[in-house]
Amino acid sequence: MLQGLLKRFTGQKNSKDEAKKRLQFSLIYDKLEVNDTTLTDLQTDIVNVISKYFEIDKDSLELKVQRDDDVSALVFNTPILHVKRKKT
Repeated sequence: MLQGLLKRFTGQKNSKDEAKKRLQFSLIYDKLEVNDTTLTDLQTDIVNVISKYFEIDKDSLELKVQRDDDVSALVFNTPILHVKRKKT
């Protein structure tokens, strides 16, 4: 399941780069104790909230965890197609 998520979020790269990214993600997720179900649920929740305000390109979204020393950051990146206007 993690491999499927990585392919979707990172796009296809050459096998060496793909293997390196998979290893990096696995190490970060293990350290953070994040499992596949949590990541899938998190992505779904983020997409649902953002979709209330923006029309987004769901096929191009990326969810990454970046680690720097003792700090981890969740990076969610998706193209915004347009802003949804509230009807008043």
